[in-house]
Amino acid sequence: MATVTPQMVKQLRDRTDQPMGLCKQALDQNGGDMDKAVDWLRSQNKNMGVKREGNETAEGRIGAFFDNAAKTAALVEVRCESAPSAKSDQFIALANDLAKFAATSKAADVPAMLVEPLGKGTVQDRINDVVGVIREKMVLHRFRKLEGGVYGAYVHHDGTVGVVVECEGSGKPNDELLKDVAAHVAALNPPYATIAEVPADVMAKEEGLVKAEMDADPKNAGKPANILEKIAGGKLRTRLAEVVLTEQPMANAAKYPNTSVGAALQKAGLAPVRVVRFKVGAVAL
Repeated sequence: MATVTPQMVKQLRDRTDQPMGLCKQALDQNGGDMDKAVDWLRSQNKNMGVKREGNETAEGRIGAFFDNAAKTAALVEVRCESAPSAKSDQFIALANDLAKFAATSKAADVPAMLVEPLGKGTVQDRINDVVGVIREKMVLHRFRKLEGGVYGAYVHHDGTVGVVVECEGSGKPNDELLKDVAAHVAALNPPYATIAEVPADVMAKEEGLVKAEMDADPKNAGKPANILEKIAGGKLRTRLAEVVLTEQPMANAAKYPNTSVGAALQKAGLAPVRVVRFKVGAVAL
């Protein structure tokens, strides 16, 4: 049995970020074997997570990842107990690591992902490692994987909102443009990506409102039908811009003056397919 020295305790502390006293205990329990001590600490972290099982996880962070070479992307929502922990470097790294893993995972749901291998353990072990450092309950709340498109992503600076944008087309991936579009979605959250997604009943309602507005305007009396049609079309596009991504002016007007999201993407040879937006604490649809 190896004698546990202060240098060994420090080495284990540097390797795991665990408290010095717990590192000393781990080495004592495992005869100074460093790898066994790491496994022992992981076991303790898992047990600690069970002890905190009833604690509420109201805070958290969104992690995003995309790889246009592999045509994959993912969003994850990871929850914890407190806002300071959600802003910690360890928790941010955890959210990013889980998003990267989710982009290649074969899991259909969270329980299946938690038992998939990651590093020397499982996804749950990776979470438990951070639980051991920060000392509060953490859970992978949800994830969404996308495949086969051209992707861009954005996570708000506080980590509470994240978006992945999926496009198709002949254009090359444009990380800057797609990040700007994702940031636009994060801020404005339009319910539909394209006009084609607008349900027929919603479209009929908008058209009816436009018609009523035009009928009530005496300036339209006597105008030719083709002119009235153009006016109606313009008014409808204005109304649809409130709910349809492609019809909205780019949120960064200084960078994209007088340019709609659809026009900016079209110029790059791309068209939106779908957007996925996660907000910490929001009910998943």
